[in-house]
Amino acid sequence: MTSVQTETGILAGEQRMLIDGELQPAASGATFGVEHPANETVVGDVADGSVHDMERAVGAARRAFDETDWSRDTDFRFHCLTQLHEALQRNQERLRRILVTEVGCPISVTGSQIESPIDEVRHWAEYGRDFDYLVDTGLHDTPLGPARRKLHHEPLGVVGAITPWNVPFYLNIAETIPALMAGNTVVLKPAQLTPWSGTELGRIIAEETDIPAGVFNVVTSNANEVGAALSADPRVDMITFTGSTATGRAILAAGAATVKKNLLELGGKSAHIVLDDADLSACLPLAAMMACVMSGQSCILPSRILLPRSRYEDGLAILKASMEGFPMGDPWTPGVMQGPQISAAQRCKVFGLIEAGTDSGARLVTGGGMPENLPVGYYVQPTLLADVDPNSVVAQEEIFGPVLTVTPYDSVDEAIAIANNTIYGLSGEVSGADVERAFSVATRMRTGNVTINGKSHFGIDSPFGGTGQSGLGYRNGAPGYLEYLHIKTIGMPE
Repeated sequence: MTSVQTETGILAGEQRMLIDGELQPAASGATFGVEHPANETVVGDVADGSVHDMERAVGAARRAFDETDWSRDTDFRFHCLTQLHEALQRNQERLRRILVTEVGCPISVTGSQIESPIDEVRHWAEYGRDFDYLVDTGLHDTPLGPARRKLHHEPLGVVGAITPWNVPFYLNIAETIPALMAGNTVVLKPAQLTPWSGTELGRIIAEETDIPAGVFNVVTSNANEVGAALSADPRVDMITFTGSTATGRAILAAGAATVKKNLLELGGKSAHIVLDDADLSACLPLAAMMACVMSGQSCILPSRILLPRSRYEDGLAILKASMEGFPMGDPWTPGVMQGPQISAAQRCKVFGLIEAGTDSGARLVTGGGMPENLPVGYYVQPTLLADVDPNSVVAQEEIFGPVLTVTPYDSVDEAIAIANNTIYGLSGEVSGADVERAFSVATRMRTGNVTINGKSHFGIDSPFGGTGQSGLGYRNGAPGYLEYLHIKTIGMPE
C-alpha cells in the first residue's frame, strides 16, 4: 500500500495530444470533458482527436520507423528509456493525483498503478539492452551441404496500443514500453474515460526525453471510430489491446484484411475454487478484499467463489462480514480502499447484473445498492450473491464491479467443471491446505494463470495471457518481449 502523500486533490492532466514530436490540440480544435467519478463533475478537458488526427499520427510513426535509426540503435533506445524512467520518477506525484482524479482509485492503493509501472520502464530498458537480437544456431546439414543459420530478432514496425480505463497508466506503460525498447514506433490511443494518463506520458516524453519525433504518439478521442481507424490502418503492423472481448473481436476483424498481428488481453470470469481443507478465515477475507479494492474493476478478479457444500454457510458468513466492513469512500481519504465505479454507465451495468442475478434465483446476502452515506459519486456497495446458478447471466458475464457470486459444489470434479464453464480463461484461484492437491486442481482449470493460496501469478518476469476468449499472446517475461519482435532465419555459408 502506498503511503498517502502530503499533496492531494483533484488535478487535471495535459490537454494536448502528441503527434510527430509536437504537443498539439485536435486539428478541429474540439475537446471533451473528463469527469471525476467521486463527485460526478467534469474537472477538465482533453483534445478530441478525429480520424484525420489518427491518420497523421500513424503517418508520423511509419516515417519514424522507416526513415530513422530508432529500430537499429539499441543503445540509443536504452538511453531514451532511462531518461523516461527518471522523468517519470520526477513526475510521480503529479501522475498519482491525475490518476486518482480520472479513475477514482483510492490514493492509498495507487502503488501498483504508479510506482510499479515506473519501475517497469527501467526493467524493459535493461532487458532490451541485454537481449540477444542475433542468435547463431550453428551448422545444419542440408542437401546442398552444411549451412550456418542465424536468428535475427527484428522489430515489427508500427504498433498501435489501445488501452482501457481501469488501470490506465500501468497499461499505457505495459503496452508501449516493451514495444519501444524492441525498436518499434508506437501510436497510443488511451481510453475515453481516462485520457490524461496517456497525454501526460506523451508530455513527459516530448519535454524530458530524447525520443525522436514520431517514435511515440498519443491520440485522444471521444469517438469510437478513431480507435477503429488505428486497428484497420494498413501502415500499422500490430495492435495491442486490453479491454472487452466484444471490442477484441472487432479489432481482429478490422485487421484481417492486412493479416495484422494482435496481442489481446480480453475479458475474464475467473473462478476461485475453495477446497474442503482450506483455511476459510485466511482465504475468504482476501477474496473479499480483491473484489473491492479496485471497485471490482479488474480483469483477473476471481469473482466466482466455489465453496464445498459442507462448509458453505460458514464461508458465506466470513465473506459477508468482510465485505460489510470494507473501507469505502472518498478516494482522497487515507485508509479508504474502495472508491467509486468509473462512470454512471458502469455503475448502471453493475446494478443491472446484480438484478439479473436475483431474478435468476440468487440470494442477495449483502450490498446490492448505493451506500447511503455516499449520495454523490458512482459508488456501489460491496455485494455478495449466494446460491448462484453457474449457467445464469450473472455467473457468465464479466461484472467489473465489487460483486462476488457464490456457488456450492459437492465434489472437486464438479467444482472444476463449474470453473471451466465459461467462454473465458484469463485467471483463477485455488485455496487448500494440501498444496499438491491444490496444484493438481490448478492444472485442470482451463485458464492462463492460477493463484494458489494467495501466491500471485502476476509479475513482470512471468508471462501473462489468457485462453479461450480471454485473449491472444502474452505480456511480461521473455514471451512478452518476443511479441514485439519478428524472427528472421538467415541461412549462410559456414
